[in-house]
Amino acid sequence: MAKINCWEFMKCGRQTGGSNVAQFGVCPAYPDNGRSCWLVAGTFCGGKVQGTSAQKLGNCSGCNFYTKVKAREI
Repeated sequence: MAKINCWEFMKCGRQTGGSNVAQFGVCPAYPDNGRSCWLVAGTFCGGKVQGTSAQKLGNCSGCNFYTKVKAREI
């Protein structure tokens, strides 16, 4: 299976040309940090923009994308 990025897995629409760019802007993890989005401040999760990587790590550790990347499943 090919490795995918967070915006593909989460379908957030914040990649260039995505459906939510006009409302929320391009995700700061796009295009270089799609496999490590939990380290990037300002990513979009749970319907809102998240804070710094330190602030969001607790939430990210319960994220399906995060756990699958860490387990090397995707």
